[in-house]
Amino acid sequence: MKASARKAAPGADDLVRFRAVRAAMPALAEGLSTEDLTAQSMPDASPSKWHLAHTSWFFEAMILAADPDYIPVDGRLQQLFNSYYESLGRRVERGERGLMTRPSLDEVMDYRAEIDRRMEARLERGLSGDMESYLFVLGLHHDQQHQELFLMDLLHLMSRSPMDPAAYPVEPRPGGPLQPARGGATRFEGGLVDIGHGDETFAFDNEGPRHRVWLEPFLLDHDLVTNGQWLAFMADDGYRRPEFWLADGWATVKAEAWTAPLYWREDDGVWTVLGLTGRAPVDPDAPVRHISAYEAEAFAVWSGKRLPTEAEWESAVATAPDVFSNLFNEVWQHTASAYAPYPGFRPTEGTASEYNGKFMANQRVLRGGSLATPPGHARATYRNFFYPQQRWAFMGLRLAADAPAAKRPRIEDMETARFRAEMVAGLSQPKKAVSPKWFYDAAGSDLFEDITRLPEYYPTRQEAALLKTMAPRLTAGFGKNAVLVEFGSGASEKTRILLDAAPTLSTYLPIDISPDALNAAAERIANSYPAIEVVPVVGDFLNLPPLPELGRGRRIGFFPGSTIGNLEPQQAIAFLANARERLGPGALFILGVDLVKASDLLVAAYDDAQGVTAAFNMNLLVRANRELGADFDLSGFRHRAIWNADQSRMEMHLEATRDQTVHIGDDRIDFAAGETIHTESSRKFTRDSVTSMAAAAGWTVQGFDVSDDPSVAIALLSN
Repeated sequence: MKASARKAAPGADDLVRFRAVRAAMPALAEGLSTEDLTAQSMPDASPSKWHLAHTSWFFEAMILAADPDYIPVDGRLQQLFNSYYESLGRRVERGERGLMTRPSLDEVMDYRAEIDRRMEARLERGLSGDMESYLFVLGLHHDQQHQELFLMDLLHLMSRSPMDPAAYPVEPRPGGPLQPARGGATRFEGGLVDIGHGDETFAFDNEGPRHRVWLEPFLLDHDLVTNGQWLAFMADDGYRRPEFWLADGWATVKAEAWTAPLYWREDDGVWTVLGLTGRAPVDPDAPVRHISAYEAEAFAVWSGKRLPTEAEWESAVATAPDVFSNLFNEVWQHTASAYAPYPGFRPTEGTASEYNGKFMANQRVLRGGSLATPPGHARATYRNFFYPQQRWAFMGLRLAADAPAAKRPRIEDMETARFRAEMVAGLSQPKKAVSPKWFYDAAGSDLFEDITRLPEYYPTRQEAALLKTMAPRLTAGFGKNAVLVEFGSGASEKTRILLDAAPTLSTYLPIDISPDALNAAAERIANSYPAIEVVPVVGDFLNLPPLPELGRGRRIGFFPGSTIGNLEPQQAIAFLANARERLGPGALFILGVDLVKASDLLVAAYDDAQGVTAAFNMNLLVRANRELGADFDLSGFRHRAIWNADQSRMEMHLEATRDQTVHIGDDRIDFAAGETIHTESSRKFTRDSVTSMAAAAGWTVQGFDVSDDPSVAIALLSN
């Protein structure tokens, strides 16, 4: 796992970022005994003490020692904590790391503190050159990798004790909470697709170069395989039937006497599993963990499906990430792909060239991320790799299948393919629902602007008036060369209020899903504010990639219009947490919210007398007919606006007025009279609910201003 030599300038807040990353592993070690941190359970795992030291050694060996006048903290440690870098001299073999009783744990922590002190002094002077900046970012990601290894290795160590000890009272989940299953699968047309990392943001070198591969049509399950499905495989003698297994896998099953996933045990007919919080009954609804590539292959054969290739996985996730559950936050997902270099692969220059390339043999690729993957570390192009018999990592699987060729092959751009996949997946659920982001083609964006000018629709004018009052106070904290990042920017009208009051702003980065609306708005802003660099980004703000390296000042997120209310509670928290990670340490976030009020005011705002909101809602079907070749009969649906008091939200639905069948390409969707498509929810907030939501995402509410009635609010969040 490693990165290419492309530019990876860390920015002005290197010191804050460094401290945040370096604090994570000692936090994981807190509360563990010295014995917990120094023992080694097997040759593939390392003692926690070694992880704490090696990640410090990396910064010393790769960055600090590049200074010809550098004096090492202790020259002997260069051999002890080198992992596999032949060019840096002798090292202790991996399987013998647990024999190093010296230096002591206290001495390792002293070494770590001294390296942190020296690195902080180096960062205060400023990094020199692209390669040193790159190695710094690489060092941060290397540390995050070892944070995950720390938990993997610790769990294996706990498993070697007959006491079934709990390492923690609550399972550490830096990757985020488990998401509920969605059911079903989505069809992808394949064709000639681009995969691999290809922009200027950080990536390990094995993720590139970006290149093209041919994919036949395929299906990919929305959900991970569960423990309940695995129990059914075991009940059908899955571990005793060689016809399911690869030859090497079957040999491993017999040699290792496998009868269940790692850490499972059967006592009196009840299966239990050991986790970081101790041993507990196997939860049939939870995704299965700790299975090898051999086991994943056998299960796929038994189930009548197969493992996806890594190109299928990446292409599907790039096309329609929202249709899947637990892509990056539960288990690394096995693929059918061998770990090999992409066409045109070149390792990073210098010592770091040993990071990935030399392991490209006899291993299998896993994609996604796990419960132990730190936030901001995973991405769709990430290639993790393990040997096919290994299973102590947080590994699971998501199944694929071949799909029959369509009657007429479709060649679609990425946005249309994503729209099709999410539309079909949403309408195939028992309770039909489609994300409101698909309202916003050019026509939908225009209709929404019309809505904001309706007499019944108070949020826009109330928020604009409040923003004008607050703007001088808000922008006073931006600082020099600030970067304003607007999520779901639309026409960027409210943005002008901030731009007029922010003379120190250097860059405006609007993000919107509609290219037409985005580019038109960006051009207007650029013409009106020639001193500001305008960099429009087409994309879904719910699946934010790393932001371009723009400006050198503070980054300020801007999310007006109570759009946060359109997201489900956990989705809103995930968005704010992701935005916090992307904006970086020291960032601010200006968040507009609508407040709870009388239901008659709310319903009128979402069902106006002129029918503009109804047309906006119906435009979803118009767009599907035009872009996806669907055959929605618009006369068979009507707009409905409902106040859901239990959920504190307004809901918009499209209700079928009769029994009918709709086709989207080759997919058939049946509607019963009265059945609805839930197109939008708009939650209404209180100060307490905003504070709780922000805190769950890692933000602090620094200010909360409320407008005149009918009231809306603007919250200022700080990181």
